[in-house]
Amino acid sequence: MEAKRLAGLEPGAVFGYFEEICAIPHGSRNTKMISDYLVGFAKAHDLAYIQDEMNNIILFAPGTCGMEDHPPVILQGHIDMVCEKETTCPIDMAAEGLDVTHDGTYVYAKGTTLGGDDGIAAAMALALLEDTTIPHPPLEVVMTTEEEIGLLGADAIDLSQLKGRKLINLDSETEGVFTVSCAGGCTACITLPVERRAVYGPCIRLTVDGLKGGHSGADIHLKRANADKVMGEFMSRIQKIMPLCLTSFSGGSKDNAIPRSCQATLVAMGINLERINDIAAALQEEIRANYDEPDATVQAFDVDALGGNSLSTESTAKVISLLCSAPNGVQKWSADIEGLVQTSLNLGIAKLGDRFSATFSVRSSVNSEKQEVLSQLKALAEMLEGSYSQDGEYPAWEYRKESHLRDTMVRIYREMFGGEPKVEAIHAGLECGLFSEKLEGLDCVSIGPNILDIHTTRERLDIASTERLWKFLLEVLKNL
Repeated sequence: MEAKRLAGLEPGAVFGYFEEICAIPHGSRNTKMISDYLVGFAKAHDLAYIQDEMNNIILFAPGTCGMEDHPPVILQGHIDMVCEKETTCPIDMAAEGLDVTHDGTYVYAKGTTLGGDDGIAAAMALALLEDTTIPHPPLEVVMTTEEEIGLLGADAIDLSQLKGRKLINLDSETEGVFTVSCAGGCTACITLPVERRAVYGPCIRLTVDGLKGGHSGADIHLKRANADKVMGEFMSRIQKIMPLCLTSFSGGSKDNAIPRSCQATLVAMGINLERINDIAAALQEEIRANYDEPDATVQAFDVDALGGNSLSTESTAKVISLLCSAPNGVQKWSADIEGLVQTSLNLGIAKLGDRFSATFSVRSSVNSEKQEVLSQLKALAEMLEGSYSQDGEYPAWEYRKESHLRDTMVRIYREMFGGEPKVEAIHAGLECGLFSEKLEGLDCVSIGPNILDIHTTRERLDIASTERLWKFLLEVLKNL
């Protein structure tokens, strides 16, 4: 196998496979091609495999010479990615591969997310399975789908054929950090029925843009504004000086990504664009001052139209009320682990179609608190005469006091790098909680190379970090 744009990077096999993976569309709910690619690899290397209806894949490899009778080790990651792109990027991420390249320090994709989260897990697994000279025990490689939209693949997968009880998850993004616990979560949606009618009057287009966005678990505690919430406040302030009829609304595309931009079109009775621009300028100044958002823009534009099929003022008011009233961000910090977010939620998607819908990613390491937040959202839906639904609920991964896997990995890290790894719990969701429910006595640790700005078009995979993690993984497998 020969790499192209990533040729010359080390480890060569890992980056070679990563480039092949980047050439295959594999966004969430579009994983058949990448799943079949892994089946093709298994057939080409005479490996047993299981492929299920969710496109989850399990590959089985025997231990290498002298390690055939060792207990199996599970390597695990996911093969779906978050598909985000710049507005000027021509790539159709549902049908085309990524424009992947590097600058000598980082691998990145031009104009799109990279999918290092978690294509690097599959790339490392394939490089490992291909090279029969690398010492390792029997391996059970599990690659799940739909992780980015609620761990749906891990929830559905049948693990009854697995014999391993030590699992190395390759879905973390900071080198030198061993994750040993994570929050549980759920996707919740509030849907409001709306009344449309023919409304004639001057139109304005509102935009909120230039925000940093980020991962709703890993970045929720940072001072980053949510574009949907900002737009709600923008419309609320305008509504206080003139009646509004909402025509279109679109903010965010993934429930687990903090929205970077939002657009809305309204019919505004008695429009005074100068006053609206004053509101926009004041709100923009507040966002830049109160959040880590130096490039935030809040703007209003004339639209060359005279109304159309818009929401009534009553329906518009309910939409604004939902956007402004919905809780968002950190709800509670852990009292036991300093700096750990215990409970949060993210308004990730808000859009207007036949109805208005708002979709949230809810997370907590305390199940009762997660249920409390979900109850708040349900009550808000009822108050606004809307409907409520939830799916993709997954359990927290609880900390294991006794862990042979963790202790072994910590020891090897010290020997290789002369320092202490950071052993921590995280607020982002990992599939280890679901795996632990399915496999009694499972011992898990999650690791990964440095990946910056995941779920955004600024995503970058650290080349040197990837090489160090690869060497560390090989040493761990040799010693288990």
